[in-house]
Amino acid sequence: MTQAMMIRVTRHGGPEVLEPVDVEAGEPGPGEVRVRNEAIGVNYLDVYYRTGQYTAPLPHGLGHEGAGVVEAVGAGVAGLRAGDRVAYPHGPLGAYATVRVMPAATVVRLPAGIGFETAAAMMLKGLTVQYLFRQIYRLQGNETILFHAAAGGVGLIACQWARALGVKLIGTVGSEDKAKLALAHGAWRTIDYSRENFPARVLELTGGAKVPVVFDGVGKDTWEGSLDCLRPLGLMVSFGSASGPLTAVNLGVLAQKGSLFVTRPTLGTFMTPRARLEESAGELFDLVRGGKIKFDVARRYPLAEARRAHEDLEARRTTGSLVLLPGG
Repeated sequence: MTQAMMIRVTRHGGPEVLEPVDVEAGEPGPGEVRVRNEAIGVNYLDVYYRTGQYTAPLPHGLGHEGAGVVEAVGAGVAGLRAGDRVAYPHGPLGAYATVRVMPAATVVRLPAGIGFETAAAMMLKGLTVQYLFRQIYRLQGNETILFHAAAGGVGLIACQWARALGVKLIGTVGSEDKAKLALAHGAWRTIDYSRENFPARVLELTGGAKVPVVFDGVGKDTWEGSLDCLRPLGLMVSFGSASGPLTAVNLGVLAQKGSLFVTRPTLGTFMTPRARLEESAGELFDLVRGGKIKFDVARRYPLAEARRAHEDLEARRTTGSLVLLPGG
């Protein structure tokens, strides 16, 4: 049996509930692969599961995103073999591990020229931007859009992808330094929500036209203001809740503000079946290899220090992406 170290959650709570434990990784069954992780992505989604905002039966692992090398494949697996460099953006909880067994349908081969750390930093966040910009609301170019938390891990990718598409991205940020970062990555304009009224500023920047779509990973703190940024028949895309979940949605307000549309998507839905995952990842890989999207791995932590990574993430002490290193 293959030995592995994983981060396990036995109760919900703060970063202190993250426990390193030794486990048996096991052999891959039909349709599965065993991957030895080289780098693991840290995302706010992981915080939701740790705190119990998103539920999974306890005890459970943590993390969805990583990159490494295939060690073994189970029966019926096509397109992957031992020794392949791979990456994955989603799947069962458990990416915070040195070795893991997982469904082959969630794993794609990693092209030459893209390193493990970059892949771990980009798969979940990069493919989130892919489905936001290319599937939920297919941006064509020349649109003006609003993207909240533009200096975060997803936001910096969105800034670059928008620039590559010829889209004017207005990004909200929490400080002057974060504004400079978002602009350097391709944002058209930024709004510092700590000192500016972002709906009023959006109205000003668009000459009163407002925007056709708002992408919001913040949640309750930006919900009402975001609706005021949308033109009639606009689309509100609520894909995260860093400031807390929305407890209720008044459908009548959507009517009053111009027959607005709202969606609450998840990555897994838009990366299924496997063919869609491969196509979406291929688009992301092409932009990365073409130099149009670059990934900033802001901080690296040994896997055993996952608690510290969560502390920094929740305290908003970071910009860009965080990765855990099993060999660190």
